[in-house]
Amino acid sequence: MSKRQKNFNIFGNFPFYTPGIKGCIILLLLFLAGALVGSVLAAAMTLMYSSAEAAMESAMLISYPIMFIPPMIYASLQSKRNSFFDLGYKLDSSNFGNLGAWKAYLMAAALVFTAGFMIDILGYVMPEMPEWLENALNSMTGGNIWIDFICVSLFAPFFEEWLCRGMILRGLLNYKKADGTNGIKPAWAIVISAAVFAAIHGNIWQALPAFTIGCVMGIVYYKTGSLKLTMLMHFVNNTLALILSQIDAFEDSEYWIDIMGARWYWLAFVACAMLTFLIIRKFLALPNKQPKGGCDIIDPAEVIEA
Repeated sequence: MSKRQKNFNIFGNFPFYTPGIKGCIILLLLFLAGALVGSVLAAAMTLMYSSAEAAMESAMLISYPIMFIPPMIYASLQSKRNSFFDLGYKLDSSNFGNLGAWKAYLMAAALVFTAGFMIDILGYVMPEMPEWLENALNSMTGGNIWIDFICVSLFAPFFEEWLCRGMILRGLLNYKKADGTNGIKPAWAIVISAAVFAAIHGNIWQALPAFTIGCVMGIVYYKTGSLKLTMLMHFVNNTLALILSQIDAFEDSEYWIDIMGARWYWLAFVACAMLTFLIIRKFLALPNKQPKGGCDIIDPAEVIEA
């Protein structure tokens, strides 16, 4: 008699669901449904507070994770169904090759900083952000520092990486097609997952930087299969932005070029470009654990215990 093993690892609830294009669309529609429910709940919560700022903070703390609950439930159920007959692909592997874990983590943290520094110029050359949007974004980092930290530095890296890299990128790389082959070309999978990452930010001023950094994180995930690694990158990026928003000296300077001056900025830009290129090259040099990247394969037989 056989008994299925229990797995209390949250990443272990989804490995047997590798969504293709249709599955990714379903996940995004469920995400939108969750966002609608979260918005309704947030609107209802504003009636419970006398302070608009307190209402906004409490609503964000509760409504943000609600957006991801419908797609997570759906993906978990699909994975459970598929685990009887399909191969699975771990959401979080540790294929760091000769880099080793600590070197991979340090390089990933440095990569998101150097790439983020370069991406900053996009905001400088884009049209000025509407005042209402700027105020809305500032409200996300200008309130209670601990609530902002939970939402911006913890919730966002965990839930957004689960959706964009763990489900969409991993799924597009590995889903089984009608002709018996697996997935689409890695470059297309990385670009599509980055486009989704950009789209969920909801405005062009955040979307363009998000798309660029999403491609960088997509490369790292494709080669290592490590969702913890991209969550770290996301955490570093968001936490740095949160810290800078709390420093008075940066209040009147929106971009690095305003702070450093053109000469020092462009010197730093060139240095960051070189470091970004070298680090990405190191990650790209890692051997693939399986034909479509670094995600470990799980055989259904491995999750059955006699």
